[in-house]
Amino acid sequence: MSSEEFAPPKYAQIVQALRQRIADGTYPPGSMLPSESQLIREFHVSRPTVVRALQVLQLRGVIEREHGKGSFVKAAPAANEEESTHPARAVLDRAETDENAMLVDVGMYPAPANVAKLLDVPEGTLMVRRRVLFRDAERPIDLATTWYSANRVEGTSLAGSGLLDAGIRKHLWDTKEIKLKHVVERLSARQPSAEEAKLLEVRKSAPVLGVLASVFNGGGTPVILVDLVLPGDLHELEDSYAL
Repeated sequence: MSSEEFAPPKYAQIVQALRQRIADGTYPPGSMLPSESQLIREFHVSRPTVVRALQVLQLRGVIEREHGKGSFVKAAPAANEEESTHPARAVLDRAETDENAMLVDVGMYPAPANVAKLLDVPEGTLMVRRRVLFRDAERPIDLATTWYSANRVEGTSLAGSGLLDAGIRKHLWDTKEIKLKHVVERLSARQPSAEEAKLLEVRKSAPVLGVLASVFNGGGTPVILVDLVLPGDLHELEDSYAL
């Protein structure tokens, strides 16, 4: 049995290499990482593999990705600042056109009980549901579903059939001047629904991580509900905090 069989996936090798370079000061806080094209050439991988590695670094709070500009190493947190993983924020900030994304469906759907409760609307209220599947070169890596009231997305592209060229957060500010200020995330380990298992290409008995996140505006009103499903064998969520 060759040692390659025990090697981590290619995207994980890129994550390890970049984290080591950040730790040793090759890429100090505030500096820009090499472009996706440069990383593709250096590591001899596909673009989706590089994108996935950058997503992992973003989810772990190591870098920030700015649409049209690149990926930047985050400044070291202050001594009293907590650094943590924010899966819902990644959903709100990533541009679908920059990822290997597929719009599964978008339209008006009745809000199920859990969505209605978290968005503070009656169960069954018709709402805009947008569902996007993200892949790497080998398989799906997450399924992101977002829910909105119809009046919130009027005049935006969130109910349209095209992929977004900016993150949801930036798009809402640019089109409606809606500023998202606060997120409450709820994490659970569960088995996927039949539809989720089919889209994520996993067994119905396979574990997934489910993230339900209520996103609030500056007035404390819930504006978006993010329902993110992550295959359990591909993701780990890391958190660090002071005692």
